[in-house]
Amino acid sequence: MKTKAAVIRKTGAPYEVLELELAAPREGEVQIRFAAAGLCHSDLHIADGDLEARLPMVAGHEGAGVVEAVGPGVDRVAVGDHVVCSFTPSCGSCRYCSTGRQNLCLLGANAMVGCLPDGTFRFHADGEDFGGTCMLGTFSERSVVSQHSLVKIDSWLPLHTAALAGCGVPTGWGSAVYAGGVKAGDITAVYGVGGIGINAVKGASMAGAAHVIAVDPIPFKRDMAERFGATETFATAEEAKSRITELSWGQGADQAILAAGIVDADLVSNAVDTIGEGGTVVIVGLAKADEMNVCLSGNRLALADKTIRGTLFGSSNPQYDIVRLLRLYNSGHLPLDDLATRTYALDDINVAVEDLRAGRNIRGLITFDDRA
Repeated sequence: MKTKAAVIRKTGAPYEVLELELAAPREGEVQIRFAAAGLCHSDLHIADGDLEARLPMVAGHEGAGVVEAVGPGVDRVAVGDHVVCSFTPSCGSCRYCSTGRQNLCLLGANAMVGCLPDGTFRFHADGEDFGGTCMLGTFSERSVVSQHSLVKIDSWLPLHTAALAGCGVPTGWGSAVYAGGVKAGDITAVYGVGGIGINAVKGASMAGAAHVIAVDPIPFKRDMAERFGATETFATAEEAKSRITELSWGQGADQAILAAGIVDADLVSNAVDTIGEGGTVVIVGLAKADEMNVCLSGNRLALADKTIRGTLFGSSNPQYDIVRLLRLYNSGHLPLDDLATRTYALDDINVAVEDLRAGRNIRGLITFDDRA
């Protein structure tokens, strides 16, 4: 089968839209026809070489669509099911899945290689193998993925909205609720209000934080943060720190969620100073692969019982939390329709990428058809 896809051939170069051969699903695999795919800053990190990946690779790791075909042994989904792709798979039986940490599933080891769990590829052109980002490749009309990368959802949910639940929504929401442990009455600071940070703001608000401070240099993102539950917004970390000191009577924030596109050493150091004794800094955004961005004396942690921790997928469990968050959306508690600020055709992928770089969107969305 032929499929049109946006491909990264080499770092630093624009995306190429190519026609590829898509092989049929094998044992435990599923063929998906995508309705929509979200653009995440991680897609830029791969294209720019901040994340080391095997190239060429079909880009995209956030998407939703309909099951078109299944291989032998597939028992999680059936033809016609509506599904969200999770950028981290969940086998259900490895040491991490079996202890409630599906976001760390061992099947995710091939995420930046792009092959399926058996070590082979499904995208091909002129004798060359193309990987799929996070073993998905959602910037394609169709893909073949492991059934362990899919979460079945209710058929009445709009697929263009559900696509966002494959990465940005659970990663941001979970970074506050799970990794940050936000509790009623807390003061939470969120740095960077893109597709992940905006959901961290919402997660902190829903968890009962008394003050949710959003920090972003772009005015429209600060406006969006207020719509999602931020109590105050600031353009710089320094301004936010001063206000947090005032709000907390000098004690500092309980959590600092670092969701900026690039998390540098200055931001980490500022966040450590902004939280109070016993506070937590959660690093969810990335940096260049060879950049040391956590550079501070351990005394600043040990003498104040402070914590710096990372989080993958917001420390969420895909099979539970994707459905949970979409049901919160369906009940009106999570305004996901407001997240996609612009949609694009696949042929306009490089326009979408430049808009992402320029901070023009909360979430840009590639749409393949009108199946909403």
